Amino acid sequence: MYSDKILALKGLSKTFGTIAANCDVNLDLHRGEILALLGENGAGKTTLMNMLFGHYMPDAGQIEVADVNQRFLPLTLGHPQAAIAAGIGMVHQHFTLAENLDAVDNIMLGAEPLTLLPRKRAAAEKKIRAIMAQSGLTAPVNVAVGKLTVGERQRVEILKALYRDVKILVLDEPTAVLTPQEADALFENIRAMAQDGLSVIFISHKLREVLAFSHRITVLRHGKNAGEIPTDQADEQKIARMMVGSETLSHTREMQENGPALLRFKRVSVQGRARRDSLKNVDLTVFSGEILGIAGVSGNGQTALAGVISGMLSIESGEVLIEEQPLLDITPAAMISRGVGRIPEDRHRDGIVGSMSVAENMV
Repeated sequence: MYSDKILALKGLSKTFGTIAANCDVNLDLHRGEILALLGENGAGKTTLMNMLFGHYMPDAGQIEVADVNQRFLPLTLGHPQAAIAAGIGMVHQHFTLAENLDAVDNIMLGAEPLTLLPRKRAAAEKKIRAIMAQSGLTAPVNVAVGKLTVGERQRVEILKALYRDVKILVLDEPTAVLTPQEADALFENIRAMAQDGLSVIFISHKLREVLAFSHRITVLRHGKNAGEIPTDQADEQKIARMMVGSETLSHTREMQENGPALLRFKRVSVQGRARRDSLKNVDLTVFSGEILGIAGVSGNGQTALAGVISGMLSIESGEVLIEEQPLLDITPAAMISRGVGRIPEDRHRDGIVGSMSVAENMV
C-alpha cells in the first residue's frame, strides 16, 4: 500500500499561554500514504500541522524528513521556507489567494524572486498545465481567482503546492466547503497522486471520506495522541470512541409533518455574468419545520440562489414569496426584516469583516 517512512514528528508540544494545544505528539508518515488526522474541534490538529509547516515554533520536540537517499534530516523549525525546501506543502482551510490575480500569478507568487525580470509566466503556465494533466486537478488559469467557484479555488491552492514539487502535502479540511461530488473527485485525484509517490496528511471531520480515501487514521484528543488505526480496520464507532474517549450515543430522527410554506420561488430567473451565476425558471418551496438540501456541482446556480434568498441579487423574472406574500422589493434589509438569515459558503470573504470585533460584526 505504501513504502518507506518519509516524515517523523517526535514529541512536539505547543502552548498558548495556559492552553496546551499539543503535548508530546508523535506522528509518522510513509511515502505514498494518505493519512487522516482526526480529532474534535480544539484537539490540536491544525496547530500540529502549523508546526510542521513552520508557522508555529514548537516548545519541545523535533521534526525529521527523509531525503532522496532515505536519510532522516532534522527540519529547521519555525521557518516555512525550510519546510518548502524540504518538500512540504500546506493548503489551509481558509484560502490564501489574491482574488484580483489569476491562477497562474497566484501559483507563481513566492515561487520566484519578486525582482526577477522578465517574469517567466509562459514557462510557469506550461508547468501548471502539465501538473493539471498529470494530477487531474483542473481550474481556469487566466481568470481572476475571485471569479472562480469555491471548488476551483481549492484546486488552485493545491496546484500552488504541487507547483513547488512537494513530496508531502498537508490539507486542512480540504472539503469543508465542497459538495460531496467535488469532494469525491478531489480525493480520487489525491489517491492517484499518492499512487505516484505523494504523501498526504489531511484533516477532516467527515468520517465518510476518511473511511473511503485514507490508508491510516491518527486521532488527537486534548492535544495528545489518542490512537491510531489502519483504515481497513476502522469504522465510525471506533473512530468516534477514540475522538471523544467514550462510547457515543446514536439518535434516531423522528418524522414530523411539515408546516405551511415559508419561502416559495415561482419560475425565478437571474441573469448573471455567466451561466454559473444565473438561474432559469427555478421553482422552489421551503416549508416550516423542514431542512431542504440543495445539491449540485459548484457553478450550477447555487450562489445565485443564495444571493436571491438573502436579497443580494435581484430577479429578472418570476416571483418570490415569503409566507405566501409576494416580495416587491428584494433587498438584504427586506429579507432580514422578514426573518431570513444567511451563512455564506465563504464566511471570511462574504460573512464577516476581519478587522472588526465579534460584537461589531454581530450588529
